[in-house]
Amino acid sequence: MKNLKAILFDLDGTLIDSEYFHYECWNEVLGEYGIQLDYTDWLKNYAGIPLPVNAKNLLSKYAISADLADVVKRREALTLERLKTKDVELMPYALDMIEFLYERKLLLAIVTSSPREDVAAIFNRNGLKKYFTLIITRTDVIQNKPAPEGYQKCCAMLGVVREECIVYEDTLNGIKAAKAAGIRCIAIQSNTDVHPSLAIADELFLDFKAAKTALIAVGV
Repeated sequence: MKNLKAILFDLDGTLIDSEYFHYECWNEVLGEYGIQLDYTDWLKNYAGIPLPVNAKNLLSKYAISADLADVVKRREALTLERLKTKDVELMPYALDMIEFLYERKLLLAIVTSSPREDVAAIFNRNGLKKYFTLIITRTDVIQNKPAPEGYQKCCAMLGVVREECIVYEDTLNGIKAAKAAGIRCIAIQSNTDVHPSLAIADELFLDFKAAKTALIAVGV
């Protein structure tokens, strides 16, 4: 892959093990209404979906009489408060993969559906920021994943074309966004139960260790 110039990463569930963190935050909010989500339900129906969309779906599903904007605001505030005091672990072999790519002088970027404040809080605690040339967040786009806007904007700002990039994602929405932008997308997902739903990805690996081995095999 001699023309490879940039690697674009999703954040939640791809680089950081944040799904359970977000699940706990939602249950803290929903607990005010006497509701608790099951983690399996979270992974199947809500992981990888922007917070405002999840808020709308949850209020509808459980017939919660609350203002949508207020719930979104409270959920965002809770997330930011928790992120400032709690470490979110990296996914297995993620740091090794990042360092491997960084040493090869590839441009690294984040394209995430999380707001910029959350990403800043995470990076301030785990030290990842130094590796990344660009971060595109929900705050920076009009249409979130599965729309391709974030990935399109990322390529334009990096000064690369889609054929010079690879995207790493973990959810169907993220993969759809990358594919809609015309970028090669590789899924990283340890939960084999959801593998059939991620079949539109160009490749699928259980973890970054396997993905790194595949890159080495093609000369990266």
